[in-house]
Amino acid sequence: MRRFFAPKKSFRDGLVTLSEDESHHLRDVLRLGVGDDVHIYDGEGREFAACVTSVHKHKATLRIGDEVPPSSPESPLALTLAAALLKGDKFDLVVQKAAELGVTKLVPLYSVRCAVRKTDISNRMVRWHRIAQASTRQSGRAQNMKIADPEGLREFLEVCDPESTILFSERDGRRLPQDFAGKKMTALVGPEGGWDDAELEFAKSLGLKIVTLGGRVVRAETAAIAVTAILLHRFGDIN
Repeated sequence: MRRFFAPKKSFRDGLVTLSEDESHHLRDVLRLGVGDDVHIYDGEGREFAACVTSVHKHKATLRIGDEVPPSSPESPLALTLAAALLKGDKFDLVVQKAAELGVTKLVPLYSVRCAVRKTDISNRMVRWHRIAQASTRQSGRAQNMKIADPEGLREFLEVCDPESTILFSERDGRRLPQDFAGKKMTALVGPEGGWDDAELEFAKSLGLKIVTLGGRVVRAETAAIAVTAILLHRFGDIN
């Protein structure tokens, strides 16, 4: 079933009007028209059957039907992925795959070896939200992945719960714990070149778990995707 996103505030009197981007996807990409049946989700976990009632150049309107189960339920593990910002479009891939796999919240991080300027972020944030929305629709989720404003590593670590936070590093770490009783977890993945020594020492001083995965050195974007998949397999619903 074709799926579309509209925020909860767009639902009114049994109808919902799609945004210009979603309307374009309905009309020009999928070639749908009046009378076609679709699904609409609100980004907060609810999904509904719907029928297209009008299609115009910049908007489409749907009549809302019964609530239906989302194609892909949310994981029992609410995973926050805090990943160091990467150059070019590499972080776009992290955003896309994190949303597809089931990350609840993504936090872009500035670190010592981060080569991204703060002045470049505003336009990238707009693009990341679009990428995440498209991935949510494609993956069958009805809950949008939240994307936080970028922040510094130290400031982020200072408010983390050390019992539910794991910092992944290519060195100075131990094996991934076999058990985790909580429903929320935060995973940190470093930049190209890895974490700075002072950053690792600061994390250790706060009591955070430092974990190393195997002996191979992988790209930062690969590490973020692999860590997400591993955690949601071991402690979530990927099996």
